[in-house]
Amino acid sequence: MKTKVMLIAAIITITSGSTLAADWPQWRGQNRDGKSVDTGLLKEWPNDSPPLAWKIDKLGGGYSAPSVAAGRIFGMSNRGEDEVVWALSETDGKELWVTRLGPAFAQRPSQGKEGPACTPTVDGERLYVEGLGGNVACLQVKDGKIVWQISMTDDFGGRTPMWSYRESPLVDGDKVICTPGSVDATLVALDKLTGKTIWKAQVPSSSDGGSAGPGGGPGGFDGAPGNADRDRGRPGAGPGGFGGAPSGADRGRGRPRGGPGGFGGFGGSGAAYSSAIAVDFQGQRQYVQLTGKTLTGIAASDGKFLWKYDKPANRMGIICSTPIYHDGHVFASSAYGAGAGLVKLSKDANGGVKAEEVYSTSEMQNHHGGMILLGGYLYGATGGNEGGALVCLDFKTGKIMWDQRESAGRRAKGSVALADGRLYYRMEDGTVVLIEPDPKQYIEHGRFEQPDRSRAPAWPHPVIANGKLYIRDQDVLLCYDVKAK
Repeated sequence: MKTKVMLIAAIITITSGSTLAADWPQWRGQNRDGKSVDTGLLKEWPNDSPPLAWKIDKLGGGYSAPSVAAGRIFGMSNRGEDEVVWALSETDGKELWVTRLGPAFAQRPSQGKEGPACTPTVDGERLYVEGLGGNVACLQVKDGKIVWQISMTDDFGGRTPMWSYRESPLVDGDKVICTPGSVDATLVALDKLTGKTIWKAQVPSSSDGGSAGPGGGPGGFDGAPGNADRDRGRPGAGPGGFGGAPSGADRGRGRPRGGPGGFGGFGGSGAAYSSAIAVDFQGQRQYVQLTGKTLTGIAASDGKFLWKYDKPANRMGIICSTPIYHDGHVFASSAYGAGAGLVKLSKDANGGVKAEEVYSTSEMQNHHGGMILLGGYLYGATGGNEGGALVCLDFKTGKIMWDQRESAGRRAKGSVALADGRLYYRMEDGTVVLIEPDPKQYIEHGRFEQPDRSRAPAWPHPVIANGKLYIRDQDVLLCYDVKAK
């Protein structure tokens, strides 16, 4: 009996600081694939809309989708002159703490300037965030106290992308992975306890060769896109036009500074708006990231460059979607004419990794809403500033199975998540739809128009955790009860 009690106590101790079974502790869920592990959820929405459990309306501006872990909800916002991180009670949305990360970053282009787009990454007793100006910080989950903080511009020479830094840091083992996008530090690994640099990874340009795949051509806010002028369908230049891209951030004043030279232009930074994933391939762990120039793989152990494939990266550097890995293959996509490509990884005679193109397609131009791989098929929106809608394609071949662009309307593109056999699709106008994934046909099981809509595009991705659906819209967070009774 004593042994049994000790075992139970040990289990409680081990799990007390970790995530619950159906938590959503980071960007795109537990495995960064857009899939919730929650079960027992509604298969159809009564009267089209699930019941609203609670809402709050004092978050502040921003596109940060929430993370949910150990009874708390975490996110980021701009509040007045400050960029902040906050924690709420999962029970009722009550604010538990708020921490100032730094001054609100003054982004030049208007699209997405309301606030940060990073989804905090929760790792036990700590969480990790990234601000618009490139500040990466580690905070305590219990009270929001900052443990350490670094700047990707000041410390690694990163050049702030036109629509600011919008990735969500990846925590893997003892490392935090982020993307400064500088010449000698495309990606970096930081010690998660101290913030000290473990390694810097340099991705060669196309002219440098390397182990590039067949993809030619040059070369995400996760959360929020580096969008373009939606009325004219071309990249929206802020004050200063194309040459006005900032090449760093003045952390003291929270505004762009133009350093000499820099990359300039929309694709100026080596960083884009995507977030990295960790994959294991033939006994080697690697980090896969869609940068401002290319899709690339980096050795997790030492930051060694492994491979690259350029085609999924558009010429504007407006690249937001997270890559998808499955069975030795990597799929990535962006809008603005780039489309998508699938590469097959293989080891070469020298132990290096090759990325060979399986196919490329212009039929999937995922702007910022992400994609879901299920049963050999991809579900996601295609279309950029011209509009678009949800499509389904065969992962292995790229063949379009069905396409909602004509029937759903040109402005029906959005973001997607999966939970308990249903797709949760949130359109840019705020409409939320429940869909049964089926490669043969589009099957809908409910939809509702989000109340309390702001005037900003509904870019934050839907989040499903512990029987709840979370919808963020700037100052508002809506929590719906989607548990089957």
